[in-house]
Amino acid sequence: MWVMAITALATLPLIGKLTRAMSGTPTPADNDTRLGSAVWEAMKSPSYLLLHAGFFTCGFHIAFLVTHLPGEVNLCGLPASVASWSLAIIGLANVFGSLYAGSCVVRYRSKYVLAVMYGSCSLLIAWYLLAPRTQWNYYLFAAGLGFTWLATVPPTAAIVGKLFGTRFLATLFGLTLLSHQIGGFLGAWLGGIAITQFGDLTWMWYADMALAALAALVNLPIKEVPIARLEPRATRSTVIADAATTGSIPREEHTGAGVGCYRD
Repeated sequence: MWVMAITALATLPLIGKLTRAMSGTPTPADNDTRLGSAVWEAMKSPSYLLLHAGFFTCGFHIAFLVTHLPGEVNLCGLPASVASWSLAIIGLANVFGSLYAGSCVVRYRSKYVLAVMYGSCSLLIAWYLLAPRTQWNYYLFAAGLGFTWLATVPPTAAIVGKLFGTRFLATLFGLTLLSHQIGGFLGAWLGGIAITQFGDLTWMWYADMALAALAALVNLPIKEVPIARLEPRATRSTVIADAATTGSIPREEHTGAGVGCYRD
């Protein structure tokens, strides 16, 4: 715990360096958009809701494994060291998986990155259920899971930014994280119920595999294009007044497919 506390404190000086690099001023439309209306607008977006559904599965999957993988190893008659090494391998592989996911977001559509990650989780669980419960199989399983562990975060945040911009990104991504945490609660809690009622986690593995496959599918219909917002009244009246004064028709801001935009 002391090591974790010291590590967290050591990262504090990085905050200033990271925030100092951020620049840019919001557009008038962004200034006139309030948080409540931005959240309401987001909740009406099917793409945003599908993103919630996928991230719910991520939370279910992670909390279930972190909570119940040691018990699963014990049920298989393997020593506790196998569980501890498996969790350590998950953490290590997660570093490389998150970095790789971030690089993929630059080159590919984020929804496809998410679909591949969730789909690979489903396939890994299917392989685990069919494979013998040996020490090295657990290590391989942990490495595969760790690579996709929290690697869903970069593409999920990227989609939120593409849909709604960065002004309310923290809040809107935070709401998707709320879905993630609800899934995490259910993954840990239902795993305990499964152990109590059935004596093993077989049904939970099936549920996790099915949810991962479903999450891969629900990410595919997501449209990675900015959500059109109603132009604020004040801004529109200003534009009309300017047009009347200059005698010219102002060119509308381009929001279609172009640099930084995506067309589905």
